[in-house]
Amino acid sequence: MFDWLQYGFMVRALVAGVLLSVCLPWLGTFLVLRRQALTADTLSHVSMAGVAAGLLLGFSPSFFALLFALIGTMLMERLRRLYSGYPELGLSVLLSTGLALAVVLIGLGKGYHLDIFSYLFGSIIVTDATDVWLLAGLAAATGIFVGVYSPALFSMVFDEEHARLNQVPVRRLNRFFAILTALVIAASIRIVGVLLISSLLALPVAISMHFARGFWQTAWLATGISLVAMMTGLLLSYYLGLAPGGSVVLLLVFMLAVVSGAKRLAARRVSSPT
Repeated sequence: MFDWLQYGFMVRALVAGVLLSVCLPWLGTFLVLRRQALTADTLSHVSMAGVAAGLLLGFSPSFFALLFALIGTMLMERLRRLYSGYPELGLSVLLSTGLALAVVLIGLGKGYHLDIFSYLFGSIIVTDATDVWLLAGLAAATGIFVGVYSPALFSMVFDEEHARLNQVPVRRLNRFFAILTALVIAASIRIVGVLLISSLLALPVAISMHFARGFWQTAWLATGISLVAMMTGLLLSYYLGLAPGGSVVLLLVFMLAVVSGAKRLAARRVSSPT
C-alpha cells in the first residue's frame, strides 16, 4: 500500500501537497469571506502572461510569473481603490488584461505550446527540491502573517471601514496580503496549474462553510478538507494514472456536491410535515 513512498518524486509531491494544503485554504478563507475569490483567478492569469513572456524571451518562466504576479498585485490594489464600491470590477479588468496578454504572447511564441500546456494544468509529481523549499518558506510566511496580524485581519474581513476607524493599518495589510497571495500563486502555478489554483483556494472553504461556525473554524476545517483531498488525489493519480491536479479538484467538487445535497435533503426532511 505504501510502495509509492519509495519514489522520490512521490515523496516530494506529498510534501508539496501538504504545504499547499496549509497555505491555500487560509488565504482562500480570507479571500472568500471578503468577496474576493476572483483574486486567485486574476493573479493566476496574470502569472500565465508572465510564463508566456519568460518562454518567449528565453528566461525563467517561474521568475517572470512571479514578476508579473507582483505587478498585477500593485495594479489590483490600485484598481480596488479606484472602484471602491465595485471591488470585483477592477479584478475583472485585470483578469481580462492578463488573459489577453497571455494569448498574444503565446501566439507570438509558436514553438513552446507544450511548455505552456504544462503550466496551464501543472503536475505536482514534477516537484523538485527547490519547489519544496520555496513552498515551505511561503507556508511559514503565511503562518507568521496570520498569527501576528490575525485580530486585524479578522476585523478587516467583516468590516474594513470599521477596522480603519480602529487604527488598523488596512492599506498596508491589504498590500502585504496581496503580495503573499501573489507569491503563493506564482510558486504553485507549475505544480497545480493556472486553471486549478483558484479551485484549490476556494473549494475547501466552500465545503467547510457548510459545517463551520465562525472564521477560525472555517479556516481550520478547510485546511483539513484540503489535506484529505490532496492526499487522496495523489494516491488516485499514482494507482490509476490520473492527472494529480485534476483528481484533487474533482474530489473537492464531489465532496461539495455530496455535502450540499445532504444538507438540502436534511432541510427538506425538517421542513416537511410528518
